[in-house]
Amino acid sequence: MNSHSHDDFHHRFRRAQVEAPRQVDPMRRPTRVVASSALFSGEHEIGISHAGSLYRLKITRQGKLILNK
Repeated sequence: MNSHSHDDFHHRFRRAQVEAPRQVDPMRRPTRVVASSALFSGEHEIGISHAGSLYRLKITRQGKLILNK
C-alpha cells in the first residue's frame, strides 16, 4: 500500500517548483496536473473513453482513486 499522503505529494510538487531547474530533456514536457474536483464536479465516479474502451474512475469512501476497465 502507498504510504504517501496527498499532502506529501503536494509538498514535493510545490518544492520542485521552487528549486532551481534541473537539466531536463527539452523534448519532454512537464506533467499536466488536473484537480480531481475539476474532473468529478461533485460526483464520485466518472467514465473515461480511451482507445475504444470505457474506464471508470471512482473515489472510494476512504478518498482514494480506483480505475477499472
